[in-house]
Amino acid sequence: MGQEGGSAMIWLTLLLCFQSSFAATFMVGDASGWGFSVKFKYNRPNHDVAVVDKDGYEACYVADDAQVFETGDDLITLQQGHNYFVCGFPGHCNNGMKIAVTAT
Repeated sequence: MGQEGGSAMIWLTLLLCFQSSFAATFMVGDASGWGFSVKFKYNRPNHDVAVVDKDGYEACYVADDAQVFETGDDLITLQQGHNYFVCGFPGHCNNGMKIAVTAT
């Protein structure tokens, strides 16, 4: 369990570092299911992580009432279904600093 979770965390971190984006599927948990969190590690003065909806993800728009994480070491629990995250700094999302995660 720990190794798969660590591998998923590494992949998610790498996805945020690249300017191009691509899709990947990670199987987490088993038939009984269990919660899953993602950890975002980044340079605090230069980035953040904003939780957005699908429209915000596609348009790279962070609403005024969006939950924004700014510590540089953020552990975020995924909700079942689609989860969308973007960097809220100007131009970052449009250059690929965004990720969509589906938790089933």
